Amino acid sequence: MESKSIWLAIGFVGQAFFTMRFVVQWLQSERLRRSVVPEAFWYFSLLGGGTLLAYAIHRRDPVFIVGQAAGLFIYLRNLHWILRERKHLKTADDSSGDGCV
Repeated sequence: MESKSIWLAIGFVGQAFFTMRFVVQWLQSERLRRSVVPEAFWYFSLLGGGTLLAYAIHRRDPVFIVGQAAGLFIYLRNLHWILRERKHLKTADDSSGDGCV
């Protein structure tokens, strides 16, 4: 496969990951009958943003590079908050036990 075709495939894979975040969010919201942003949204955002950033760097498109790089920071930060809260809740659950096993 020639280089141009490979990069075109990378671009489409990145776009597919990016699109999946909206599909996941939409399906979860429909299932719960309220607007939610599931954790998978942020993982697909990270995968799509990272792949599209690689594509943008290959294309040497500064506007696309800055946009995707900024998005990656936001996606990582949201995942940081989710994982931090999960750790905090686990610690709180562990310390609230009565010691019985």
